[in-house]
Amino acid sequence: MTTRNQITRTTAATLAALLALTAAGCSSKAKEKKDDEAGAGGVKTGQGVTDKTIKLGVLTDMTGVYASLGKSVTQAQQLYAKQTNADGGICGRKVELVVRDHGYDPQKAVSGYTELSPQVLGFAQFIGSPFVAAVKQRIDGQDKGLVIPQAWSASLLGSPYIRVIGNTYDVETINAIDFLTKDKGLKKGDKIGHVYFEGDYGENALAGAKYAAEKAGLTVVEQKIKPTDNDMTAQVAALKKAGVKGVVISAGPRQAASFVGVAAAVKLQVPIIGNNSAFSPQLLATQAGPALTKNYYVANPTEPIGTDTPAAKKLVADYKAAYPSDALDNGVVAGWTAVSVFGEALKKACTSKDLTREGVDKALLTINAYDSGFGTTHDFTDPKAPSSRQTVILRPDEKVTGGTKVVREAEISEAAKSFTVGG
Repeated sequence: MTTRNQITRTTAATLAALLALTAAGCSSKAKEKKDDEAGAGGVKTGQGVTDKTIKLGVLTDMTGVYASLGKSVTQAQQLYAKQTNADGGICGRKVELVVRDHGYDPQKAVSGYTELSPQVLGFAQFIGSPFVAAVKQRIDGQDKGLVIPQAWSASLLGSPYIRVIGNTYDVETINAIDFLTKDKGLKKGDKIGHVYFEGDYGENALAGAKYAAEKAGLTVVEQKIKPTDNDMTAQVAALKKAGVKGVVISAGPRQAASFVGVAAAVKLQVPIIGNNSAFSPQLLATQAGPALTKNYYVANPTEPIGTDTPAAKKLVADYKAAYPSDALDNGVVAGWTAVSVFGEALKKACTSKDLTREGVDKALLTINAYDSGFGTTHDFTDPKAPSSRQTVILRPDEKVTGGTKVVREAEISEAAKSFTVGG
């Protein structure tokens, strides 16, 4: 695996120490129950499954850099569980979500996984590429429970248990730069700025940016930041001085809002596009709102929550009814899609009378054309590939449901087609 797809050394050292402290206890707990017990209806069961319930883990961020999105993802999944249980559950069992907030903190993320893994069948949510990567060896080696992360780093590919929904960050960034060249006027010889988080997410996106830039004859001007860096004044100044003609942001919503707001103030008038994790509609109510609607775009694996499809309209109505005081954003789509995919795997595993971790993992591998209802079809038959290479380009708009509208429908650029994901 290449260096650009690794988490930073500091974070890696912290996580390694935590894993060393917890691995022995986790291993003994994980072996307490064998995955060979037949339950209700003659269905084989194991960890996280009884005759009455199916427990799924949720490791989210309610208080950290992705707090607003984490809340939406989690509530969408809770809504799915409530509706599914009202319809009789899955395989005659109620779906129960066990939620832990890690606040985008490595210690809390690892300890949360260690706590929940022996208790649940798998994870319908795990926010944070570095944190998922930190426990990947444990998942692949001993736990072998299905994990559907809200993370899109290519370093997570290759595992039959950790399954990325939608395009990975490298592919998404390639498609984003294709949009800047085809639709926003960037051309051969231009410089393009890239503001990115240190670690798995940002460095995977950077790999895509470099590949796309090479194909298009662009030069990438890098600005690496930390998740705790919220003021982008220095980064804007550096990229303006460099004479960039466009900017990609592979960071969080706060960083994107700061960058776009500062860029507008100093008249850096170039198109700016963020990865799917770099926007939240709540930003439109801040001082950066006008600048975001004028000159910011978002690359996303699916169409937004406000898209005009029956699935989207139903989800909007149901979510509003369940959470009338909360805003709609694309975290709702991400959360709903992830838990729905897990649900489909559970249903197929039930048909095979095998609700063990192994049975659910095998069931997901048979799903080759899952329609999320949001413009993208997903194929889970190859663990080495993301479920899709399509990217939708969105633009912030406070007048539409969910705060974004489609400006380019799901598309795979020629560069993305030829790219070796994670290579």
